[in-house]
Amino acid sequence: MTEPETGDAQPCANTRAKLEEYLTEMIESPERRREITKALEETFSQERAVMALDMSGFSRTTQRDGIVPFLLMIHQMKLVVRPALASNRGTLVKEEADNLFCLFDTVMDAVDASREITDRLAVVNLLLPERKRLYVSIGIGYGGILNIENQDLFGDEMNVASKLGEDVAEMGQVLLTQAAAQAAGQALNLVEHTISISGLALQYFEVQK
Repeated sequence: MTEPETGDAQPCANTRAKLEEYLTEMIESPERRREITKALEETFSQERAVMALDMSGFSRTTQRDGIVPFLLMIHQMKLVVRPALASNRGTLVKEEADNLFCLFDTVMDAVDASREITDRLAVVNLLLPERKRLYVSIGIGYGGILNIENQDLFGDEMNVASKLGEDVAEMGQVLLTQAAAQAAGQALNLVEHTISISGLALQYFEVQK
């Protein structure tokens, strides 16, 4: 399966400037909003798997050791994650503090990358003192997203995957949205869970080892 175009070989259409152009047109020509929305979606929409990775222990580590030691831990985590993404056809789209957001063509690629990441971190942790060990939690979604030049992502599955990775998953867990679980089919051993968030029931699935 080939990687999505990144803009190296030919001009990239899904740029932030193009997005802002479409949004400005909607404001200036509200009567054309449906037409412009269709054009925007055709330019930016992709059916992809999205991974939201959160590094565990940010508050605890920064309070104990300060921000610079934790920045070093984040950098070390990225050095571990990047080869796992490359070997599973993943693209690192953006970084926010101790969070990474990545794209894959399939849910299985995202899950395989997640497993490789946790395995690599387990090996690295054998060489680190306990207070410096690296742990992550991961949420994976699948469906229609808006991809802004492989630099930013928008969409419901992105939001839910982020919620799972940052707020729901415990250290070392890989959680799938309902859509991601359906896309994976019978290929994974999953345990279903339901959690209430703001009065709404969120169904998600935990990947078993």
